[in-house]
Amino acid sequence: MATSSKGIIFEPNNSSLELWCDADFSGNWNAETAHLDRSTAKSRTGYLVKYTGCPLMWASKLQTEMVLSTTEAEFIALSEGLRTLIPITSLLQEMQEQGVNIMNGQAEIKCKVFEDNSGALTIATLPKIRLRTKYINTKYWHFKEHLEQEKINIHPVSTKDQITELLTTPQPETDFEKLKEALWVKSMAKFTQA
Repeated sequence: MATSSKGIIFEPNNSSLELWCDADFSGNWNAETAHLDRSTAKSRTGYLVKYTGCPLMWASKLQTEMVLSTTEAEFIALSEGLRTLIPITSLLQEMQEQGVNIMNGQAEIKCKVFEDNSGALTIATLPKIRLRTKYINTKYWHFKEHLEQEKINIHPVSTKDQITELLTTPQPETDFEKLKEALWVKSMAKFTQA
């Protein structure tokens, strides 16, 4: 399908900032070739930052290290996505403080984060660190302060509604089209072809 009718329009009256995160767990692993290429055991991170309902930044890349569980892969994806999002949030806040009108009124800049793995949600939102997850505290839980100050809120989302499945795993055509439409639905609301 051509994309000549696709476009992005930012609407200041809808000033939400969202992060959608996902990961596959060793999605490229193949028993026949694993001994030749250990990187096939690496998981893939996918994240999407949306501002005013429009895609702003996104990434799909292999994680830099091997992980031992789906929860670990998902939490690393969450951490990587937040490393992109937090500076954007800070920039928007600074612009607002300097008088740049980036949204309707003087609303506090907060972000919704969507994650579909219950283990990653639990680790991210509950302050319990166990021996098996201690390294997560030192390496990936850099966003704890933002959670405590309620600058970001992490919300569960079902896997079937996780937009970033497009960035991590191959999809059947019908699922691909549904997720693609969900990605563009708000972005396309007022777009008209020139």
